[in-house]
Amino acid sequence: MRPQGFYPRPDPNHAPVEGPFGTLPPMIVVLALVMGGIEAALSLGATGLIGGPQAIGWRIGAIEGFGFAPAVLDRLVVGWDWGLAARLLSYPFVHISVTHALFAVALLLALGKFVGEVLHPVALGVMLVATTLVGALAFGFFVSTNYPLIGAYPAVYGLIGGFTYLMWLQLGRAGSNRLAAFRLIGVLLALQLVFGLMFGADPAWVADAAGFVTGLVLSPLLAPGGTRAFLARMRAR
Repeated sequence: MRPQGFYPRPDPNHAPVEGPFGTLPPMIVVLALVMGGIEAALSLGATGLIGGPQAIGWRIGAIEGFGFAPAVLDRLVVGWDWGLAARLLSYPFVHISVTHALFAVALLLALGKFVGEVLHPVALGVMLVATTLVGALAFGFFVSTNYPLIGAYPAVYGLIGGFTYLMWLQLGRAGSNRLAAFRLIGVLLALQLVFGLMFGADPAWVADAAGFVTGLVLSPLLAPGGTRAFLARMRAR
């Protein structure tokens, strides 16, 4: 189902890929495959099926080498280091477990399909990068412990922000209650609250919330014709 009024233009250089989720943007497919491949290697290594005895520690090494933590931001503020700065974008490719990775990849595919049907591939890439960066920065600024941030969820929540905006537009055109567009994020926040009460709060919610807000704010600018409409509104004021 595509939001009314949005019709993605065919681009021979960015042909969609057919998969179990339907037509998928190539960028989303590549990201999902890379994340899935990394998780497969880490999981198989943990069982000793590949890599030998030292592979058991691959996941810990990946978290330490590619995860983001507030201490990393502190060091970047003192003196810029490209190796540390790369963690602002590398942390989504490492997950804590198979389940953690599977949910992230499944949501990435489903939401990437919906949002990618509307946004140009460049705009989709900007959204994914921006939500990943802002999620890490928010985590570094607002989380006091040195808990590592890993997983693709800030970018996934950014796509949820894009999904929410597109649904908001569609519901408005249909004359329905636009607040229903926030149903998905409401359900996810409720689930996070329940899991937090059961197992303790995970500070990664800070990065997830920042990703959602970033995706929601960027969507009016990144959607087809969005920048022109935004500038027109600014001039009207």
